[in-house]
Amino acid sequence: MPISRAQMAKELVPGLHALFGISYGELKDEWSHIFETATSERAYEEEQKLGGFGAAPVKTEGAAIAYDTAQEAWTARYTHETVAMGYSITMEAFQDNLYISPAKRYTKALARAMKETKEVKCITILNKAFTSGFTGGDGVVLCSTAHPLISGGTNSNRPTTGIDLSETAIENAIIQIGGWTDERGLLINAKIKKLVIPRDYQFTATRLLNTVLRTGTADNDVNAINSMSSIPDGFCVNNRLIDTNAWFLTTDVPDGLKLFKRMGVEFSDEGDFDTGNKKFKAMERYSAGFSDPLAIFGSPGVS
Repeated sequence: MPISRAQMAKELVPGLHALFGISYGELKDEWSHIFETATSERAYEEEQKLGGFGAAPVKTEGAAIAYDTAQEAWTARYTHETVAMGYSITMEAFQDNLYISPAKRYTKALARAMKETKEVKCITILNKAFTSGFTGGDGVVLCSTAHPLISGGTNSNRPTTGIDLSETAIENAIIQIGGWTDERGLLINAKIKKLVIPRDYQFTATRLLNTVLRTGTADNDVNAINSMSSIPDGFCVNNRLIDTNAWFLTTDVPDGLKLFKRMGVEFSDEGDFDTGNKKFKAMERYSAGFSDPLAIFGSPGVS
């Protein structure tokens, strides 16, 4: 249904001091702090996890060397979606509006809506990181205690029991991440990059990462997390994280959380021959997901 003069009655007469409700301050992109970006020219993209070789055995004198076999593990698929929205304005409403062009005004609102959709789609990957049924290529959720390996073992990228953000929680995560292995059981030497938190944790994170001495204690102990630069990229707040107790650590493991861009956002408009109405639309194609779950460590918190 087009926007008509009935929906903008006050804008048809002189005397308004201001129009408000659309031009709020906008947050900078939050998804880009967490996701790698790549382009696509297909209907979907697939990424294949490979299993390398195990540790080399000792060869006894005169014996033949041992030959190992490499194999594929599992596949992650990204299926692109088309995100689109539009609006139309009647010819009369467009002509009779006395203030800033309604097309300019509502196209800005349309851009805001498209941006918000991308933010929500991306952070949904973390909001459902612990939710049964939202599985990755290896058949388990993003943050799991049992990511299966070809070798028969598992990797865990979450605490066995959820724990709120604290000095002890971060230290235990660092130790746990140091024990991650590849598909054949070889250590991968993963390192933490950034802490991702809801806004509720921003003050806690500042104290944990930026103070020289330990917080919450009268002991004159050094803050080891700060001194060792254990989280070199600091922390970022994501305002769309639903669980106020959940927190995540990104790592330097490649091919983790990704957003594939199939078509960038495009705006277009045209007039309707029969009615004289003006139509405006925005369209974009992309997919958000994850390949290697070891690109992130997460805890759902206590509650």
